Amino acid sequence: MSSYSETLAQWFTDLRYDELPDDVIAATKLRVLDVIGLILAACPTSLGRSAREAALAMGGGTGSRLLGFGDRATPMCAALANGTLSQALEFDDTHNETIVHASSPNVAAALALGEAVGSSGRETLTIIAGAIELTVRVALAAPGQFHKVGFHPSGIMGTFGTAYAASRLLGLDIDRIRNAAGIAGSQASGILACWEDGTQSKFLHPGWSALSGIAAAFLAQAGCTGPAPVFESRFGLFASHVQDPAYKPDLQRITAGLGEAWESRNISFKPYPAAHVIHAFVDAILHLHRNAGIRAADAERIECPIAEYMIPVVCEPVAEKIAPATDSHGRVSLQYSLAEALYHGRLGVDGYSETSLRNPEILALARRVTYRVDPSAPGRDQYKGWVIVHLKGGRTMERVQPNNWGSAQNPMTDDDVRAKFRENAARMLKPGQVEAIIDRVGAIEHTRTLQPLLELCVARER
Repeated sequence: MSSYSETLAQWFTDLRYDELPDDVIAATKLRVLDVIGLILAACPTSLGRSAREAALAMGGGTGSRLLGFGDRATPMCAALANGTLSQALEFDDTHNETIVHASSPNVAAALALGEAVGSSGRETLTIIAGAIELTVRVALAAPGQFHKVGFHPSGIMGTFGTAYAASRLLGLDIDRIRNAAGIAGSQASGILACWEDGTQSKFLHPGWSALSGIAAAFLAQAGCTGPAPVFESRFGLFASHVQDPAYKPDLQRITAGLGEAWESRNISFKPYPAAHVIHAFVDAILHLHRNAGIRAADAERIECPIAEYMIPVVCEPVAEKIAPATDSHGRVSLQYSLAEALYHGRLGVDGYSETSLRNPEILALARRVTYRVDPSAPGRDQYKGWVIVHLKGGRTMERVQPNNWGSAQNPMTDDDVRAKFRENAARMLKPGQVEAIIDRVGAIEHTRTLQPLLELCVARER
């Protein structure tokens, strides 16, 4: 029998643009646009400046652009910087069941290496669509098991997707692609210790995945070998990373229906720059703000019944969640995110500012957000939000949001995603450039190279 890594390599090598379903093509274009916007939005941040400086120090050169800034670096270092910025605001899309950010590392890797090797827009789009699908499918074998023990699945699974993407961009054969996947298994990484103190290392994971996947492909191209059974062997990914002895990963989900049932259809776009399991709660509180006129000063207490598996991620430890030390802390706090959203009546790209994080009224409201286990919570593939607002004077109002806005069940429209891109990209680019990028991505399959698109993604004098 072929190993799982070889089965994926064969499918990915054979994948052609004309075989992609129309809705997958359309969604992939929006994912490319979304990731470019996220990178541009993060350029002015401290992490943006750090990523740029580090990338140039490690590999400045003439290969690939750092989007927004316009500097050039080696493909690996450009992918590191761009991938890091794509998650710097916790604003990148998420596969619901596995909580994997699949688009950010794969778009970063494919644009950086694709520029260096002269890939066409059509081929790049095909590669991105396939690599996103593979990233999600690897994660499907054990959803929830990585977060449970402190691993960030995006940093792990993303490395496999980018290794396949980079291998195809380099024109590797099946054997070398399989070797690249095996090598990627020794480079996949990402722990979530930063959640304890609000530091930034989690945001490096898509960038590190992009760099590591490209490195794995170059190593395989040069003849380095890696284990074919990287997923299923006794020392493979799931044996080493899934710590619950009672849990048996379902490896068949990696390849079941591959090419017929596109799991990437279950990836949610993000309307808010926060942990995705919080989104339906933000939807609910903003609905009450808009439609019932509830304001922060009206709330005596906000009660949130929530799925039990979400509690260790976004509700606890309580002391960290009600008084975030940094924006990174705030973005993974249910209590703080609801307080800021209700206080401002929105939660956009300008959210989690230092001013808001130190606002005594927001912090006081965060302390009044409570939670309890929701016995009716759905499974991991559905993010439900439920807020019960106990108002001053004794009245109670509540809102249940069955599916997060941006999910397949409650989608953002194409115009919603483009509006998000406009707001994000405007932090670096002129309006004319922003609109030109939208047009270029919309017709990316007709472009001979990525150069015209990427040239637009560089800030000019404003």
